[in-house]
Amino acid sequence: MYTDLPELDHVISTAGQTTAKALVDMQPEDNMLSVQSKLLGQINLVIVGQHYLKDGGSFTLTTGIKKDDPIPGGTSAAMANGGVTAFVKSAAIDLPRGLRINAISPNVVDVSFEKLKSQFLGYTPVSITDVAEAFVKSVVGKQTGQEYQIY
Repeated sequence: MYTDLPELDHVISTAGQTTAKALVDMQPEDNMLSVQSKLLGQINLVIVGQHYLKDGGSFTLTTGIKKDDPIPGGTSAAMANGGVTAFVKSAAIDLPRGLRINAISPNVVDVSFEKLKSQFLGYTPVSITDVAEAFVKSVVGKQTGQEYQIY
């Protein structure tokens, strides 16, 4: 990807699949989906991408509410989200050339709440517009190592 797009200023990642399974039913290979996709997928995007972004560029990764307000079957997702957050805080002090990194941690969003409400009982969805504004803040702002929580 980076060799095809050599003049990047900013990278936003909203990708990453996680396992939704009760801990009692989980096998190590089930958890690896969350590790490989949501956690390492985003981390590797930064590890490789730091060599391609323009000076002063930024990375914005995505975590989620499950790490702070768990739901049944969300253990694997919570672990991956927490790992991404820890990586962002640590990578911020190591990135070269003025590169920045932040994470967006949204609650369940209004546009998908109807489909997901059985998993998020008692949660108040947030607007997709508020989530989008957090991504804008991450890209155009000057902060680094932050997690913008939209709960």
